[in-house]
Amino acid sequence: MNAISAQEKYELVIGLEVHAQLATRSKIFAADATRYGQEPNTQISPITLGHPGTLPKVNKKAFEFAIRMGLACHCEITRYNIFDRKNYFYPDLPKGFQITQDKSPICVGGYVPIKLQDGRTKEVKLNRIHLEEDAGKSIHTEDALDTLVDYNRAGTPLIEIVSEPDLKSAEETTAFLAEIKKLVMFLGICDGNMEEGSLRCDANISVRLIGSEKLGKKVEVKNMNSFRNVSKAIEHEFHRQVQLIEKGEEVISETRTFDASTGTTAGMRTKEELNDYRYFPEPDLSPVVISEEWLDSIKKNLPKLPREYYDEFTSQFSLPDYDASFLTETSEMAEYFVRLAAKTSNYKAASNWLMGPVKSSLNELACKIDSLPISVDDLAGLIALVESGEVSFSAASQTIYPVLLKNPGKSPRAIAEEMNLIQQSDESSLIPIIEQVIKENPKKVKEYKSGKKGLLGMFMGQVMKKSQGKADPKVTSKLLSEILDQK
Repeated sequence: MNAISAQEKYELVIGLEVHAQLATRSKIFAADATRYGQEPNTQISPITLGHPGTLPKVNKKAFEFAIRMGLACHCEITRYNIFDRKNYFYPDLPKGFQITQDKSPICVGGYVPIKLQDGRTKEVKLNRIHLEEDAGKSIHTEDALDTLVDYNRAGTPLIEIVSEPDLKSAEETTAFLAEIKKLVMFLGICDGNMEEGSLRCDANISVRLIGSEKLGKKVEVKNMNSFRNVSKAIEHEFHRQVQLIEKGEEVISETRTFDASTGTTAGMRTKEELNDYRYFPEPDLSPVVISEEWLDSIKKNLPKLPREYYDEFTSQFSLPDYDASFLTETSEMAEYFVRLAAKTSNYKAASNWLMGPVKSSLNELACKIDSLPISVDDLAGLIALVESGEVSFSAASQTIYPVLLKNPGKSPRAIAEEMNLIQQSDESSLIPIIEQVIKENPKKVKEYKSGKKGLLGMFMGQVMKKSQGKADPKVTSKLLSEILDQK
């Protein structure tokens, strides 16, 4: 079956389980540090390893971070929380069980709005967000016969964001993931780094006939550390499952791993049923009760979210969708624009500068906007120079801006004056130059008068050359047209 007929006959149904490592300084049930990249097995303790006689203790900050995410996702916050043991025996799970939330997740229901490429908005329904601890990490080296285990990550607090099977395409899935990443970063609860594993995604993928209400057998795909890999895995699974169904073969409900080098998935193990985990209440942890006072305090201190910035940028500042989407990629960029907009009324120009020269320099410097050497005041001053016509945009972006990067605190006007970049916009000083250019090109004047209006660019070039690039292009073009039409 070709791709077009498959897409006409079958539809994808996708549910995501997104794990976000919470940015607490210590683990969820122990005081061990959670710093990334430390020497293996240097951030562990008897509590993390589950030694006999040790008792876990709940990290309050982890609860606060989980509640922040729940509020941002319109969830109902569970007031009475009980932890459970999820039993399974992998080498990277030191206790032989994982402490998680089964019966009473901290956040229930909710939704996450996403925006699609065709401009549509969809509210992706959530099933739950629950707290749990991370496992360790198995390390497979090429020259060793054994598998090594690093338990540094074990016990790091996680929230697992579980969507309903509400996603219908790779585009919707990556848009949902991108929104989750923005939310956790704006909330300050996770750095969103997929390469380092602080944001990870498992996808439950199935296919069914279009119009059918019955869900197909779902396959869980793990080992995806980028939006692109998630998209490729979904596309591969769609075609693989459709081919099996068309051949009359059964889709096995299993866990599969994704190989980024080939863009394919491979079976790991049959999918466990919930009863295989033998969940039971964690006997070493008391219930955690969320008081109304604490919940209200978290609500009051919730930072501004990406969609709030987006609405402000499109309504108050009249920015296009593309600009507002770019400016809300990170909280640092959104806040920088807000501060810049307080210094200039040319909001579109401010946005253009951030999307153009500033973005390029951030990429070159490998830094975020809050580390940009140029202050908001100086960038606003540079915008004002261009807006007033005193400096061309090309001179501002290609000459003055690079000097500002190397000399933070120096005035843009002072740089423009030192480098002789202030444009001539005074008509009385430009008219003699224009008259001289016209006098030197009588044949071109006749051609222009005969209808070759494209020659205006040639005259402009000559004026710019004689003025050493300081003639204001707008004023010069207007004067040139007027004087030439009078000849």
